[in-house]
Formats: sequence, structure tokens, C-alpha cells
Amino acid sequence: MKVLLGITGCIAAYKAPELLRLLQKRGCEIHVVMTENAQNFVTPATLAALSRNHVYTAMFPDPDSPSGLDVAIDHIRLAHSTDLLLVAPATANTLAKFANGIADDFLSTLYLATKVPVVVAPAMNADMWRHPAVQANVRQLASLGVNIVEPEEGYLAEGIIGKGRLAALETIVERVFQVAAPAQDFLNDTVLVTAGPTCEDIDPVRFLTNRSSGKMGYQLAQAARLRGARTLLISGPTRLDPPAGVEFIAVRSTEQMREKVLQRFPEASVVIKAAAVADFKPKTTAGQKIKKDGKPMVLQLVPNPDILKEVGAKKQGRILVGFAAETESVLLNGQRKLKEKFLDLLVANDVSQAGAGFDSDTNIVTILTRDGQQFRLDKRPKAEVAHEILNQILAFRKRHA
Repeated sequence: MKVLLGITGCIAAYKAPELLRLLQKRGCEIHVVMTENAQNFVTPATLAALSRNHVYTAMFPDPDSPSGLDVAIDHIRLAHSTDLLLVAPATANTLAKFANGIADDFLSTLYLATKVPVVVAPAMNADMWRHPAVQANVRQLASLGVNIVEPEEGYLAEGIIGKGRLAALETIVERVFQVAAPAQDFLNDTVLVTAGPTCEDIDPVRFLTNRSSGKMGYQLAQAARLRGARTLLISGPTRLDPPAGVEFIAVRSTEQMREKVLQRFPEASVVIKAAAVADFKPKTTAGQKIKKDGKPMVLQLVPNPDILKEVGAKKQGRILVGFAAETESVLLNGQRKLKEKFLDLLVANDVSQAGAGFDSDTNIVTILTRDGQQFRLDKRPKAEVAHEILNQILAFRKRHA
């Protein structure tokens, strides 16, 4: 496999030679593209020696040099002759360029000309990583189909602990191979995924909801699509852009989600109910905004339909996966839900744990199966959790073939 390795200007660039070597050990041919600032941390000569290929460092090299003869088309030629573009480390500046279509150097121009899969591994200061602008760019890239290997928590260059350190090199390499040649093991499946919260209106201004971000469900939909499935994503309101290539159905209330799930359910061979559906709704919805009058107000709630149980009762030969977000007795409550909802697999997590709660980019889960298996996954990006859930679906299917 031919990999273009883009290196940008941050301290983590010193890890690039080792990353290059790990990719070579897996049989990759590496061609390196460096930004101007990346050369302050590692030299082109080092990477040329290790890769045994010319290192591209400028949009307009010396026209008298052999590489300068093709200056006008180098970025196009490289883009059309590679299997994958990997940018590691990727600075906040590079993320912004990629997300907004800015092409002012060799790497950003190459990215726009690239039609192959793209993997980006950001690295930066923790405050920079958390900045809304950076997070908006990350979401935009994900919506464009770019695969993000999120940074890890750990000691940063400035001597503090925070999230911003380049992901483990082994993690990056595994993602490269997962993305470049994902197993098409869901090629004959239609996978229906639900995601996000539902909203129950109190009046035209106020509503009841929960803290679900939809991130886990969206990652599941993207993973299923990458592995060949026709993918249907039914989602409550989120701030996420739908993954490329999935059929997206937007809903708001639990009743709307129930309607769409039951409507599309017959098409599916696998149903993954990752949505955090509201269990209750107001008994009545006021037609006008309720005015405060200084007196206590009692809001009467009634149960919402149990979509998961309803689907479980009629699943027939389909595989049904549910989620249980708990704050206590996680496995006990998960086992109960697995049985009561007629599920094949249940993904349980303690949302009070750091790195496993709502709106987190990581998760810590235990996958329970109807035939008594348990698989615990320690903290890892939700994209990895999504693929492991799909792996366990396949394993369950094989055991019950």
C-alpha cells in the first residue's frame, strides 16, 4: 500500500520517523510531504533517508532541480497515485485549512486533489484542542469523510497534563489499515442505527431532553457504511453532520422516532438502537408559552412508547443491539434490559465515569450478549468502540448461524 505521510509543524513531528518505520514494517511504501514549519522539528534529509523517496517541502521548488520539472503537477500526480493520505501530526492550522478548502501550500493543495481515504491525527495544546473553532473544524472534516484519530490525554510539551498529545503511533497505524482496506463484512446487510436524544415539548419554548450528543450512534453508522452496509441513520437533534454515504432521517420526538423506526425496520437485517430516547413526555403540551406567576408548577409526565421493546418483540431473524447508559449497577441493569427487551447484544456503560459519559469523544463499555458472553472495552475513541461492536455482532451471528 502506498501512503502519503503529511507532517505539519508541532513538537510531535519528532515522532514521524518512528511512525514511518511502523508503516514500512506493515509493507507500506511511504512518500513524505512536509510543511515549512514541520522542518523546524525534523529534517527532510532524515525522512528522505528512511523513506528512500523524495520529500516534498514546497509548492514551488527550484525549477533547475529534477523535482522542479514537474512542479506544476506534483500535487496532482501524488494525489492520483496513492492509496491513502495520512497527516500526523496535524496542527490546528492544518485542520482549519482542510476544513475550509484553503490551499496555500503543497500539503493543503494535495489534500484538495486527493480522492483516496484521508486519516488525520491532530496534536496540539489542550486549550487549542478544546477551542470551539477547532472542534467545529474537526466536525466539518468528519462530515466530509475524513477519519480523525483523536489526540490522547497525557503530558504535553508545556509540562501540563491534558488532551492534545498525538495518539499512540500503533493506534494511528491500525486506523490507517482499518480505513484503507476495511473488511467488507457487512456488504449484504442493511444496518439501521438510531442516535442522539429526543425532545418532548412542554410549550412552544420549552422542552424535555437529555445530554446525548449522538456521537456514538453517528460513529456506528459511519463504521457500518465503511464495512459495506447500506446504512440508515435515524437521529434526534444533534450538532453533528451526518456521515457521508448514509441515508439520514431526522426526527425530534420519541413518537417521530418510533414512526420512522417501524417504517424502516422491515428493510434492516441489523438494528442498533444507540439513541437516548426520552422515557417520559408531558401529559399535555401548552399551545402558548407558559407564564410564570410566582407559584410552583407541577409538570405531569406520562411514559413514552418503548421503541426498543416493541422492535425486540417483532425482530424475527434480525440482530437487535441496545444501549444502557447507567450510573449504578451497570451490569445488573444491563442484563435485565437485555432480557426484557429481547435483545441479542447490549452495550452498557457507566455515564458517570470520566471518558464514558454523554458528549465524550471516548467511551468505556461492556458488551453483553444473549448467549452469556461479556466483552469489556477500556477507554478508547468512539470510532474504535463502534468497530468493536460490529465485530461482536459478526461473532454473535457466526455462533448462531
